[in-house]
Amino acid sequence: MRSGCFTLSTAAPAEFVDITGQARQAVAMSGIEEGLLCLFNPHTTAGLTVNEGCDPAVRQDLLGLFGQLLPPSWPCRHAEGNSPAHALATLTGSSLTMIITEGKLLLGAWQRIFFCEYDGPRSRAVHWKALAG
Repeated sequence: MRSGCFTLSTAAPAEFVDITGQARQAVAMSGIEEGLLCLFNPHTTAGLTVNEGCDPAVRQDLLGLFGQLLPPSWPCRHAEGNSPAHALATLTGSSLTMIITEGKLLLGAWQRIFFCEYDGPRSRAVHWKALAG
């Protein structure tokens, strides 16, 4: 299988969920030794990013900084009241492209892949496609 989708449930209004394991499983299922793994998040109030995964304080710090950048009290016009979540999703982006080498994701020693929830808790999906090359 060279493409698929995995689901996750978020538990908080804003959180970074480590999806490195699911991405590694996608690479294993693809059977590709050299190539790319593309991850896509189809949600407008969530993002994807790569960052340090060893110290959970990094995730807390990022969410705190994002909250200062776009506080929920910001006077937005969007009727649902979740415009800060839309803006944060734009900042982190909706897709990632990762290198596959020797059948494994190429990540730095401290790096992990995170699903960035900004409007939870919700059930979410991440689509993936592995490309040989």
